[in-house]
Amino acid sequence: MNLGLSKNDLRALYKAKRMALSQDEVNFLSQKLLENFILQFNPVENQKVNVFLAIEKFNEVNTQIFIDYFFENEIRVFVPKIKSEKIISVEVFPDSEFEINSWGIKEPVSNIASNVQLDYVLTPLLYCDLYGNRVGYGKGFYDRFFSGYFNIDKKIGLNYFPPQESISDVMDQDVALDSLITPSEFYVF
Repeated sequence: MNLGLSKNDLRALYKAKRMALSQDEVNFLSQKLLENFILQFNPVENQKVNVFLAIEKFNEVNTQIFIDYFFENEIRVFVPKIKSEKIISVEVFPDSEFEINSWGIKEPVSNIASNVQLDYVLTPLLYCDLYGNRVGYGKGFYDRFFSGYFNIDKKIGLNYFPPQESISDVMDQDVALDSLITPSEFYVF
């Protein structure tokens, strides 16, 4: 019986896999993720999408291309901001100002939290299993966000890699995703 790998083991494994990607591969795979997101969800004008801002040095998905697409198609854009050890969702616009926080993550200067119904929350992760359980960086920010923000229609993970391993140490406070998009696949949980 396969009991799976621990979050720490999966975190190390998939962080190494992601760091092995070249910048060209990151850009190519990010474009494929955007195309697959559009294919699966066909977002339309005035829908509201919360999308993470990529940490480039960690080879995260280039979400700027998602944001550009959303602005071009008049889809409202919200981004996460860490405030008092919690994520808030802040609406941004093409002329919004940003700064780098103490974690090295780009965030809007604005502290105005939006309490609107979000159609989609595009979620960063290192790994996601076949049940929607995600492995992030281990701080629990998104689990707390999902538990405390009840106006979310779809929690969608974006990952370069398909789910292959099971996670041995899923906790009660872990909040599963509704779906996962990879460059070539779409999974619903």
